[in-house]
Amino acid sequence: MEDFKSIDDILDFAINSEQSAVEFYSQLANESRNEEMKKVFLQFAKEEMGHKANLTRIKTDGSFTLKDEKVIDLKMSDYLVDVEPTPNMPYEDALVLAMKREKNAFKLYSNLAEKAPNAQLKKIFQSLALEESKHKLRFELEYDDYVLKEN
Repeated sequence: MEDFKSIDDILDFAINSEQSAVEFYSQLANESRNEEMKKVFLQFAKEEMGHKANLTRIKTDGSFTLKDEKVIDLKMSDYLVDVEPTPNMPYEDALVLAMKREKNAFKLYSNLAEKAPNAQLKKIFQSLALEESKHKLRFELEYDDYVLKEN
């Protein structure tokens, strides 16, 4: 785990993580031959860009508010086999890949929140974990609607 020396280090790490997610979803969109799937991944890339912008604003302005929300975890990704990204991957595999990526991001931010040296950092990490859990839930619901119901 990263050894952060300041809030700026943490925010830079989170900003870079969000940029990585933007690139990941953009790449999936570019490799997708299914237009509907392409739209979905471009939308997720756009949302990750919004998270990056929010984190940049927090770093610049220093203002931050924690939402008091709970997100349901359907735990679908716990029971699905890992998949590797491929240019022509089926929609089902792309959803599994995205679910697992969001789950890992959630775990990372949750672990960082537990180790945070002060309340402000803890709140930032909890907020980031909440956002990642929302993404994971969206992928789980999408998987349930378009994969499980069709089978």
